[in-house]
Amino acid sequence: MSAALDTGSAGPLLEVEHLTMRFGGLVAIDNVSFDAADREITAIIGPNGAGKTTVFNCLTGFYKPTEGRLALDRGGRPYLLERMEGHDIAHHAGVARTFQNVRLFGNMSVLENLLVAQHNTLMRASGYSVLGLFGVPSYRKAEREAIDLARFWLDRVNLTARADEPASSLPYGDQRRLEIARSMCTRPCLMCLDEPAAGLNPRESADLNRLITDIRDEHGIGILLIEHDMSVVMQISDHIIVLDYGRKISDGTPEQVRNDPAVIRAYLGEEEDEELPPEVAADVAADAAKSGPAGGEGA
Repeated sequence: MSAALDTGSAGPLLEVEHLTMRFGGLVAIDNVSFDAADREITAIIGPNGAGKTTVFNCLTGFYKPTEGRLALDRGGRPYLLERMEGHDIAHHAGVARTFQNVRLFGNMSVLENLLVAQHNTLMRASGYSVLGLFGVPSYRKAEREAIDLARFWLDRVNLTARADEPASSLPYGDQRRLEIARSMCTRPCLMCLDEPAAGLNPRESADLNRLITDIRDEHGIGILLIEHDMSVVMQISDHIIVLDYGRKISDGTPEQVRNDPAVIRAYLGEEEDEELPPEVAADVAADAAKSGPAGGEGA
């Protein structure tokens, strides 16, 4: 069955409909639906274990959903992601991602990490190695363009001076930015960022905020964001979805979500009943009477 839809109309960049993911008897995602718009930052938040990363894994082909429809519209050509293999989701549908734990090629140079992200483009231009061996002009042109794109993103994330150093030698914050740059070298239409601010200090988080919003504004792509740092989420998100125990409990603007009682309960817990049982109330009152005014006799 083809992964491309027969017809499409103007609408969201991504439509998630009735997504369900079961692992045996465990329901990790339970009938979740939401939209993500092009040129917007959509955050998926929720307490630990809410199912956020499972959603990303379904979108990017690491898991095949038990049920649901994941429709992405790339420049007027729609794809059903749940029918596609992971490498095709990245290559054809244009979905890139980063991970909770940085996954760079540590022994490769910083520049090589950005070139390897363009492997598919270079392999096609090389005729799957044959044309590259002979250095034909079309391959040399593609190679120059790949290097130019890599150097553009090195400059954009302030890593040009370290282009020839091993990626593993970079400080943690620089590795985070390099991973985002590598994702952008695949020329995505949707980038999924899984806790990009994890482990960053306040200055690095502020720099990350600017980088993500600049990517949205300057490159016109949609961004899906999982993040626990609410200062990041509330500052840069256009749209927020809240999950709890695998179910969607809120969906709206940052202001709407911030004031949603269901969200407050999920993060802070239910308020306890303020009325004490009669016997406990009587004991408290008796103790208060014995103690007299606050501060005792020496007040």
